[in-house]
Amino acid sequence: MTETIFSWPGMGRLVYDAIMARDYPLVQGCILLSAVVFVFVNLFVDILYAFIDPRIRYE
Repeated sequence: MTETIFSWPGMGRLVYDAIMARDYPLVQGCILLSAVVFVFVNLFVDILYAFIDPRIRYE
């Protein structure tokens, strides 16, 4: 949505153009990058949550 409103090129437009051009390696790379970022952000938030709230203990 931000890409459309502000005309900023981004991952969404890149993936869309790659799908339309049938550039499957680029689509796979973008999906892999998104998945890796998602996993690391969730891991970081879980670790940060343990530091912010002292009642949480990972055993």
